[in-house]
Amino acid sequence: MDGNATITHRNVALLSVASTMASRVTTSEELDDRLAPALKRLRLPRGLLQRVAGVRERRNWGPGEAFDTAAIDAGRRALAEAGIDASEIGLLINTSVTRPHLEPSVAVRLHHGLGLPSSAINFDIANACLGFVNAMSLAGTMIDSGQIKYALIIDGEDADDVQVTTVNRLLGEGVKRKDFMAEFASLTLGSGAAAAVLGPADAHPKGHRLVGGITRAATQFHDLCVGSVEGMFTDAKALLKNGLDLVQAAWRDALPDWSWKDMDRYITHQVSKVHSDSFVKSVGLDPTRVPATFPTLGNIGPASIPITLDREQKSLRPGDRVLLMGVGSGINTAMLELAW
Repeated sequence: MDGNATITHRNVALLSVASTMASRVTTSEELDDRLAPALKRLRLPRGLLQRVAGVRERRNWGPGEAFDTAAIDAGRRALAEAGIDASEIGLLINTSVTRPHLEPSVAVRLHHGLGLPSSAINFDIANACLGFVNAMSLAGTMIDSGQIKYALIIDGEDADDVQVTTVNRLLGEGVKRKDFMAEFASLTLGSGAAAAVLGPADAHPKGHRLVGGITRAATQFHDLCVGSVEGMFTDAKALLKNGLDLVQAAWRDALPDWSWKDMDRYITHQVSKVHSDSFVKSVGLDPTRVPATFPTLGNIGPASIPITLDREQKSLRPGDRVLLMGVGSGINTAMLELAW
């Protein structure tokens, strides 16, 4: 095995995965309508989000909904589906990019909302869109070590504020084409929540084993995609190129230990049509085994992999091999195999 960035799990299983979707649908046509004065002034065509990104619509939270209460809802349902009581959870990791304040952690409000015991360790992992997969690996290691028995990984995202702020800024008179395209990715974001329960495989023979995986970093490109509540600013071309280079390098590094060429399903981080098509081509995946949720959900950050997995799980059969994989701004990549 190649150092700390490659891991094999011994006795860890995914017991459940659940998602909670925002109720309000925001179409790309609606965003075009709101951006019409800017599109006209910059001589940009309508429909860029559909044609370039492949995003027809995304979800936003409706009245009475919020990212944290949705995350708690997803967590409760994940626990119920796993048949695990909240009192048995030894670890909660929140991976949300969305946060209403710098401190305390988002994890504390989720810990409280779920009624977890005082003994349950809780904290945030922030690693852009890879947080959920990173958290699964970390929790799996803690289960393997015997420190904990059950872990709850949870994520809730809210794209509303950043999109409203972005649209308002793009309508400004001083905005140029390059400024518009630098913030284009913000318009693809969506809202949603997801949760997963992990536990010891030997106690849950019907669980889905975490086999292992690999991570790799190219942090010299840390400034290619920088996001905050004010907006997300991206050098899309450079991010795509260097992200794909990193994926290919990680894929090659994994070959001595892993054979991922013929997986039954590839659950990838959902960004856009350009990214998904390039991702598939870069390592030669079968596109029919790569489900897409970005056309109707957009990019839901770290929640996109578990939400896509949740939507696919009814079509998976015992023995199927599933690879969770993605690229996060920074740049990092992670790949984690599940034996369904």
